[in-house]
Amino acid sequence: MLLDQLLDMMEGIQNARWQNEEQLHVTLRFIGEVDRHAAEDVAVALGAVRAAPFEICLSSVGTFLRGGKGTLWAGLTPPDALKSLHKKIDQACLRAGIAADTRAYHPHITLARIGRETGPLEPFLERWAALSSQAFPVDSIRLYESHLSSDGASYTTVAGYALG
Repeated sequence: MLLDQLLDMMEGIQNARWQNEEQLHVTLRFIGEVDRHAAEDVAVALGAVRAAPFEICLSSVGTFLRGGKGTLWAGLTPPDALKSLHKKIDQACLRAGIAADTRAYHPHITLARIGRETGPLEPFLERWAALSSQAFPVDSIRLYESHLSSDGASYTTVAGYALG
C-alpha cells in the first residue's frame, strides 16, 4: 500500500520533522489564508472543475531548500496529468477571486520539514533515488482547511469533488 511505503521511508535523517500519516497529501493548489466568503466561493468554483480520473506513481525524492530550510519530498509521475489538474484548479480559484499561483507547480508529497539543524540529506536521497510505486488512482480532489500548531499542520476536509 502506498501509505505504508511512504511511512516506511520516513526515517534516517537526524532532526527532520517527519510528516505524520494524516499530513501526507498532494497539494494541487495552495490558497492561503482567506475569509469565510472567499472560502465558500472557492468551494463552489471547485465544483465546476472537470477532469478525467487518472493514475500516478511515486517516482523520485528531492528537496526544496531556501535559506537552509525547506522540504523533503517524494515526487509523482506522470506530472502532466497533475499539472493539468493544477491549472484547472488555479483557473477555478481565479474565478473565485483568488490571485493566480505564480510559482512553478512540481507535483510531490511532503515527507519532512528540514532546517539548519537537520542531519545530512545525501544518504536518504541516494537510498531512495530510484523510488517507484505501483500506480494509484486519482479519482477525486478535496478542499482542505489547515490549522498550524507547534506539531505542524493539521487538515480538515471542507469539501470533496469526484473527477470524471
